[in-house]
Amino acid sequence: MAVLKMQRIYVYALLKYCKDILEALQRKGVVEIENLNIEDSVFYKDDTSAFQAQYQHLSSTAKEANEILSRYVPRKKGLLSSFKGREQITRQRYDELVSETPDILRIAYDIISCQKNIDTNLAEKVKYQTQLEVIRPWLSLDVPMNFTGTATTRALIGKFAGAKTSTEILTELAAIIPEVEGIEVEIVSSDSNQTCVFILTSRDDAEAVSDALRRIGFEYPSYISPVIPKTREKEINKHLSNRDGRILEAENNIKAYAKYAEKLSFLEDYYVMKAERYAVYDDIVTSRNTFVLSGYIPEPDAEKLKRYLEDTFEAEVELEEATNDDAPVKLKNNKFAEPAETVLATYSYPDRHEADPTSVMAIFYYVFFGLMFSDAGYGIVMALACAICLLKFKGMEQGLRKSLKMFFWCGVSTTFWGLLFGSFFGDAVTVISETFFHTAPPNIPGLVTPIWFNPVDDPMRMLMFSFLLGIIHLFTGLAVLIYNNIKKKDYLAVIYDSVSWYLLVGGGITALLTMDMMQNIAGFTLPASYATVGGIMAGVGALIILIFSGRESKNPIIRLAKGVYGLYGTTSYLSDILSYSRLLALGLATGVIATVFNKIGSMMGDSIIGILGFIVIFIIGHGVNIGINALGAYVHTNRLQFVEFFGKFYTGGGKGFNPFRINTKHYTVKEEN
Repeated sequence: MAVLKMQRIYVYALLKYCKDILEALQRKGVVEIENLNIEDSVFYKDDTSAFQAQYQHLSSTAKEANEILSRYVPRKKGLLSSFKGREQITRQRYDELVSETPDILRIAYDIISCQKNIDTNLAEKVKYQTQLEVIRPWLSLDVPMNFTGTATTRALIGKFAGAKTSTEILTELAAIIPEVEGIEVEIVSSDSNQTCVFILTSRDDAEAVSDALRRIGFEYPSYISPVIPKTREKEINKHLSNRDGRILEAENNIKAYAKYAEKLSFLEDYYVMKAERYAVYDDIVTSRNTFVLSGYIPEPDAEKLKRYLEDTFEAEVELEEATNDDAPVKLKNNKFAEPAETVLATYSYPDRHEADPTSVMAIFYYVFFGLMFSDAGYGIVMALACAICLLKFKGMEQGLRKSLKMFFWCGVSTTFWGLLFGSFFGDAVTVISETFFHTAPPNIPGLVTPIWFNPVDDPMRMLMFSFLLGIIHLFTGLAVLIYNNIKKKDYLAVIYDSVSWYLLVGGGITALLTMDMMQNIAGFTLPASYATVGGIMAGVGALIILIFSGRESKNPIIRLAKGVYGLYGTTSYLSDILSYSRLLALGLATGVIATVFNKIGSMMGDSIIGILGFIVIFIIGHGVNIGINALGAYVHTNRLQFVEFFGKFYTGGGKGFNPFRINTKHYTVKEEN
């Protein structure tokens, strides 16, 4: 439970070492570089936007080439490949790959060129295939489609919509131009969609015939072959064959580069790194021969980096304690609490004046999640799945690793509470014993009978236990507030903002527990004398809140008004405590739904079909229940932390530590000691 101390770091070095120092800082990833606003007659800033754009373009080129290659040479990815994380390479391997980047870039351009060649030929194929479709109905025509006739005749080549016969066409023409004779109509092809025709008439009657044909639906083809359709078909097929050959050749050229896939991935990452290094140039200042950068570094890493930069690059490094409020925040917790840092970061980092609540929050987080999920079978599945992934994938990204560790501990907690409540995949052991073995289940504590009690049978007991945990949770938040105020040496605030609420809420609860109705609700009552003690405690607490809630105001009326408003916060505590009833609600939902699926699965009896049906329903039903209720437990556990717990003491607003490091997709460089 600690916020690491931050130090300001200043690096002064010769300009010739600038790129090497930035590369070293990027690999080590321990310094958050800040923007230096120093510009005078000596120091200035370079505009590196053109270089950034250039390297981003080169990275995009490598990415595009890699994606093209993966389409033609698919890479096998396992079901859990997303857990593998980036591949770690040594500094020596990194230097070897860097030396090959010009050659790999040429390969990337060649792959993209081959793909453009493929795209061009595919477009040409579409064009020729369209032409082929158009001339296919005209293949029996023995003259070119642009044939217009002889010296004395006029040829009209076209089509009608739908099926027509030559007699129907001549009849329609005769009705429009009865004076014209000697029209010849030849059906080239006909189907239900269109009728292709060759019409011959004298040149003297050509205009009248053409006008009449248009009136009865005649239209010219969309594509007119300059040669006989049969000949054109052969030409088009030859073009298509040539295009297929070119496409196949280009595809084979791309496939030949399959062995360079990993190097293309490195090339993409390498240019991303270079673009980010040039982006950092916007934050540093340079002179004719030197440069200066500043930033923040966690105290444990400071001296080691200082020695490295001074010994390797003859740099001058200054370190000083970071006292400004803008300093970034980095957390340091033990292995049990560290996974919960992801939850805290989702809400907000602590500012530099308050304690890191991760360790305290982690305990309640795991407990509440387990209570809401509350099935030993589900907990074992979750814990085992997370443990296997953590052990198998050593290179997993840190963010994902933390999340899996958190869900591992949530699974352990779920198993614990499930055994206490006697839930193992609901009542699976009982149902299987009675349905398929026709015998009462063995009395196994935790799997068949609860070690403590069954919330389904005694929901009121579970409700009171939930309220108790809620009160402990809220009071722990007040305790953290006490710690923060002591840390700031604001000792009066300990009494005004924390002890007062302990007295008011604690006294109120004590007095409430002396009432007769609590016998039916909680199962016990306190002696009547406790009502007096609780009333006095609550009264003292209320008085402190009334007088001192608005203590920053000088006006007594405003101060009193703020005190009254502060007392109104009692209703907030009441609603907060009641909100812990969700521990009961979600825990019951998990158990009841699990029991329902077991009941449905057992309804088909003990036949072979019944056994197979039970297995299918068991796997699908409990799988769905795990997914839905794990999500519900996650969401509502977060809510109890963010709203009820943090609302009592947490300010937040800190800026997370974001060091200059390798932000790549495929590779990361293993820094050697």
